[in-house]
Amino acid sequence: MSASVLFDAPGPKARIRNRIYAVVGSLVLLALLVISVMRLSDKGHLAPEMWDIFNYAGIRQNIADALLATLKAFGLAAVGSLVLGVLLAVARLSDHKPVSWVATGFIEVFRSLPLLITIYAVWVAFLTDYSLWALAVGLSVYNGCVQAEVLRAGVNAVPRGQREAAYALGMTKTQVMTSVLLPQAVRAMLPTIISQLVVTLKDTSLGFVILYPELLYSARLIASNTLVNGQYPYVSVIVVFGAVYIALCLALSALATWIEKRGRRAKTGIKVSDAQAQDVVAGTDAGRPGGTGGPGTTEN
Repeated sequence: MSASVLFDAPGPKARIRNRIYAVVGSLVLLALLVISVMRLSDKGHLAPEMWDIFNYAGIRQNIADALLATLKAFGLAAVGSLVLGVLLAVARLSDHKPVSWVATGFIEVFRSLPLLITIYAVWVAFLTDYSLWALAVGLSVYNGCVQAEVLRAGVNAVPRGQREAAYALGMTKTQVMTSVLLPQAVRAMLPTIISQLVVTLKDTSLGFVILYPELLYSARLIASNTLVNGQYPYVSVIVVFGAVYIALCLALSALATWIEKRGRRAKTGIKVSDAQAQDVVAGTDAGRPGGTGGPGTTEN
């Protein structure tokens, strides 16, 4: 029986006890599910008529339009947050103190504000007639600040020797950041970056506050304006639209997994130009005993 330093493998009694806990817990969850389904069925929320509303062409078109609007807002917010995150991360890591202070203040302020307030303020103050852009800007600002901190942590996690080696090859600060540090930071923090993009996707639901016709806004309209058997189909609408959100998040996670696998197969390392390689080789030869032009050269 193997055991690690931090974990002792359970013995026979502990395994039996764990299995009992697992069975009891599963039975409790199953009982709660059955009770919930029975209560919803007694109130008529699971009646076939409640689900037939999704066979109407108008409601299907409404859902399709809302899905497209959600994807548009997410696409703009995803690109905006990533671009802003890179800029803020580089600015915060800058050696120029005023630039670093401004970036730090911007990040701390908008990370502390509730996202709903940011979106509403942008909409009221600047983009009252453009709810799509108000939602995208608000999401980009907040999530860009979060992505900036993620990228900053990734850059700081890169071994210091790689930075010093890049400077030794004659690279500038910009080249070191764009060619050495950021690529490795993105690769190391990719799961966290994708997780934040999933949060961005779900936060598009806040667009209903500024009357943007995304999925949640469409769900509220359908549920509150469609009367079936004397009641509103909130349960069926929640189930259907919830399934749409889950499908979108799973698709984004699958894309992230595919990108991560391709990144692992990609070649890594610092690409050295031919001129820099020749200089390094020349310098190495010069330092060897018997080399030309170096302190180790011996003259006859």
